[in-house]
Amino acid sequence: MRGVVLGFILVLLPAVSLAGEADVIDVVATPECGGTWRFDVTVRHDDAGWDHYADAWEVRAVEGTVLGTRTLLHPHDTEQPFTRSLSGVAIPEGTTEVEVAAHDKVHAFGGATMRVSLDAAAGN
Repeated sequence: MRGVVLGFILVLLPAVSLAGEADVIDVVATPECGGTWRFDVTVRHDDAGWDHYADAWEVRAVEGTVLGTRTLLHPHDTEQPFTRSLSGVAIPEGTTEVEVAAHDKVHAFGGATMRVSLDAAAGN
C-alpha cells in the first residue's frame, strides 16, 4: 500500500511543477477621477488546480514599493490567459512608470513582468 501512495505522489509532483511561473502578458493602465489609476492585467499561468495557480498580481513602483495588489481567489484552469482589474491604485506624485508582476502559489513571484509608462497611458 505504501508503494501505491508513493507512486501516486510521484505522479502528481511533476504536474505541479510543470505549471511554471505566472507571467504578466498585457497591462492597460487608465487614469481615474480623483487621481487614482485602474489596471487591467492579463496573466498567463498553467493553473493546475487549487495547489498551483496564479493567486495574485501587484503594481509596484520601479524601486519595488507595492502600490496595489489584486488577489485571485481561485484557479483559472479553463480560462487562459485571463484578465482581471484593480481600481483605485494611488500612484505617488512624480511616478512615471510602474511594474506589474504576477504571483503563483508554488513559485511566488518570478515570471515575466511588464513595465508601464503612465505618461503614455495618460496621453502626455
